[in-house]
This record gives sequence, structure tokens and C-alpha cells, in this order.
Amino acid sequence: MSRPFKIEIAESEEELKKRLQTARLGNQKEKLQMLWWLKSGQVKEQQEIGKRLAVDTSTVTRWLQKYRLSGLSGLLEIKKAAGAKRKINDDAIAALQQELETGKGFSSYGAIVEWLKQEHGLDIEYGTVYAWVRYRFGAKLKVPRPQSYKQDEELISEFKKNWV
Repeated sequence: MSRPFKIEIAESEEELKKRLQTARLGNQKEKLQMLWWLKSGQVKEQQEIGKRLAVDTSTVTRWLQKYRLSGLSGLLEIKKAAGAKRKINDDAIAALQQELETGKGFSSYGAIVEWLKQEHGLDIEYGTVYAWVRYRFGAKLKVPRPQSYKQDEELISEFKKNWV
């Protein structure tokens, strides 16, 4: 058997039970369960906590150390990764949005990629540009249908007059 350990749990048994019932995330429930077992006296050893929660004793030790140092809020804190840095800077985004709002616009997403490369020196992939323009800005590239250069303007106007 391992040696018993001593830890002072500041929260009451009822408070821990209530927080355990309202906790949504699994890892928070495990940590609250551990504290509740310790406070209620159901568990005396770290190995027993590890067996009940199906985690290694080193994990239990780490949780208890975190609780000793920063309390319940520190133990239940969820850290979120910062994520990747954006490929398009704010100036380029503003300029692109302004360029899209003008009537001139772009004929294709490839043209936007080239424009960003020339104007802002950004080498951005087609898919990234498409996602920004289509989904974040909500813009669609409007291009008129191609017309034959062989069309006769007089015949077209006569056709439109006699259509109905």
C-alpha cells in the first residue's frame, strides 16, 4: 500500500457535489469527483483514485499539485491553444474588401491571388482566397456570360423587338 497523503480541500462537500452535477466536460467531472471523494473520506490513497478514475497516479499527483497551487478555479481551467497566425494581414483584407465592393471587381479567384501578390506581396493559396472571399466576405464574383464577337447588333435588336 502507498502512503496516505494529506490535502486541505477548501470547498464544502455539498458545493463539490453540486458542481460535479452541473459540470459538462468529462475531465472537469473527473477532477471534481476526485476532490469530492477526498472531502467525503471515501478515498485515502492516490492509487485508489487512479484506479477508480482509470488514470495514472502521476495524473492524480499533477491534478492535486495544481489544486494546491491555484485552487479549484486553477484545477478546472481549460487552456486553449492560440492557433495559427493569419496569412492575410488586416491591410490586405481591408483593401480586398474595398476592391470587391467597387463595381470593377475581379473576374476570377485566381485574379485575386495575383492581385494580392502584386499589390501586397502576399503569396496566398487559391483555397484560402476562395474561403475568405466567398464565406467570410459573402461575395460572389459576378462575370457576364461570354458573347461571340461575330454577333450582329442589328439582328439582336430586331430579335428583341419581335420576341413577344
